[in-house]
Amino acid sequence: MACAALGILGLAYSDFAPWGQVITAGNAARNAWLFGSASLLLLASALCFLPTVLPSVFILGGYELAWAVSSLPQIRANPSSIGAWYGFCEAMSSLVAPTILYVSTLPGAERALTAARILTAARIVFGLTCVFYGISHFVYADYTASMVPRWLPGPLVLAYFTGFAHGAAGICLTVNFVPCLAATLEAIMMSAFGFLVWVPSFFMQPRPKWATPPGSQWSELVVSLLLATSAWLVVASLRTRIRAFSRMLE
Repeated sequence: MACAALGILGLAYSDFAPWGQVITAGNAARNAWLFGSASLLLLASALCFLPTVLPSVFILGGYELAWAVSSLPQIRANPSSIGAWYGFCEAMSSLVAPTILYVSTLPGAERALTAARILTAARIVFGLTCVFYGISHFVYADYTASMVPRWLPGPLVLAYFTGFAHGAAGICLTVNFVPCLAATLEAIMMSAFGFLVWVPSFFMQPRPKWATPPGSQWSELVVSLLLATSAWLVVASLRTRIRAFSRMLE
């Protein structure tokens, strides 16, 4: 679903797709690159079922890795800017999902040798990006507060609280302290952000400044879906490892 959403976003709003925001408009091959990658993602979404899941995982993973790499020039230009790091961190968070899915396709013997290291790396990467999201809530507290649904009290307090929650969950994941609980709470927060902020924004009249133009809305909704998917897959991988450890003790 997330893979298909990325592909549709690229075809409908190429300028607001992840690569469309980092590839300069003057690049002669820009349109071919954007529409070609979007088409590949739609193909990957059609292959995301066994026994063709592995090509789908590699296409999605390659897209997200290229997204991360294409974000590096912004970081080099302004390494102290939180905004410059945002695309890279979103790409790395999203890359966790195909990484975990890849581990699930490994044969039993090979999985036993490599899964622990790969899943540990995925957990740490996801945790570090969550810490970044927490910091961004504090740096852009007023902007974050403006996105809080009007029916919730204390928007600025909620902006700071969710920033602290992202940071705390990220630290717990990074240092492997109650990681399953931390990942579950992070997944709930990311899912809630999409459902409570971006979905209702399509029905607001007039639309708030942070929800314009429409291409930006769809882009943010799709990225929220990608992040939530990664978070839930981190939860699933941790629960699987807990069950495997429990079986070893029986």
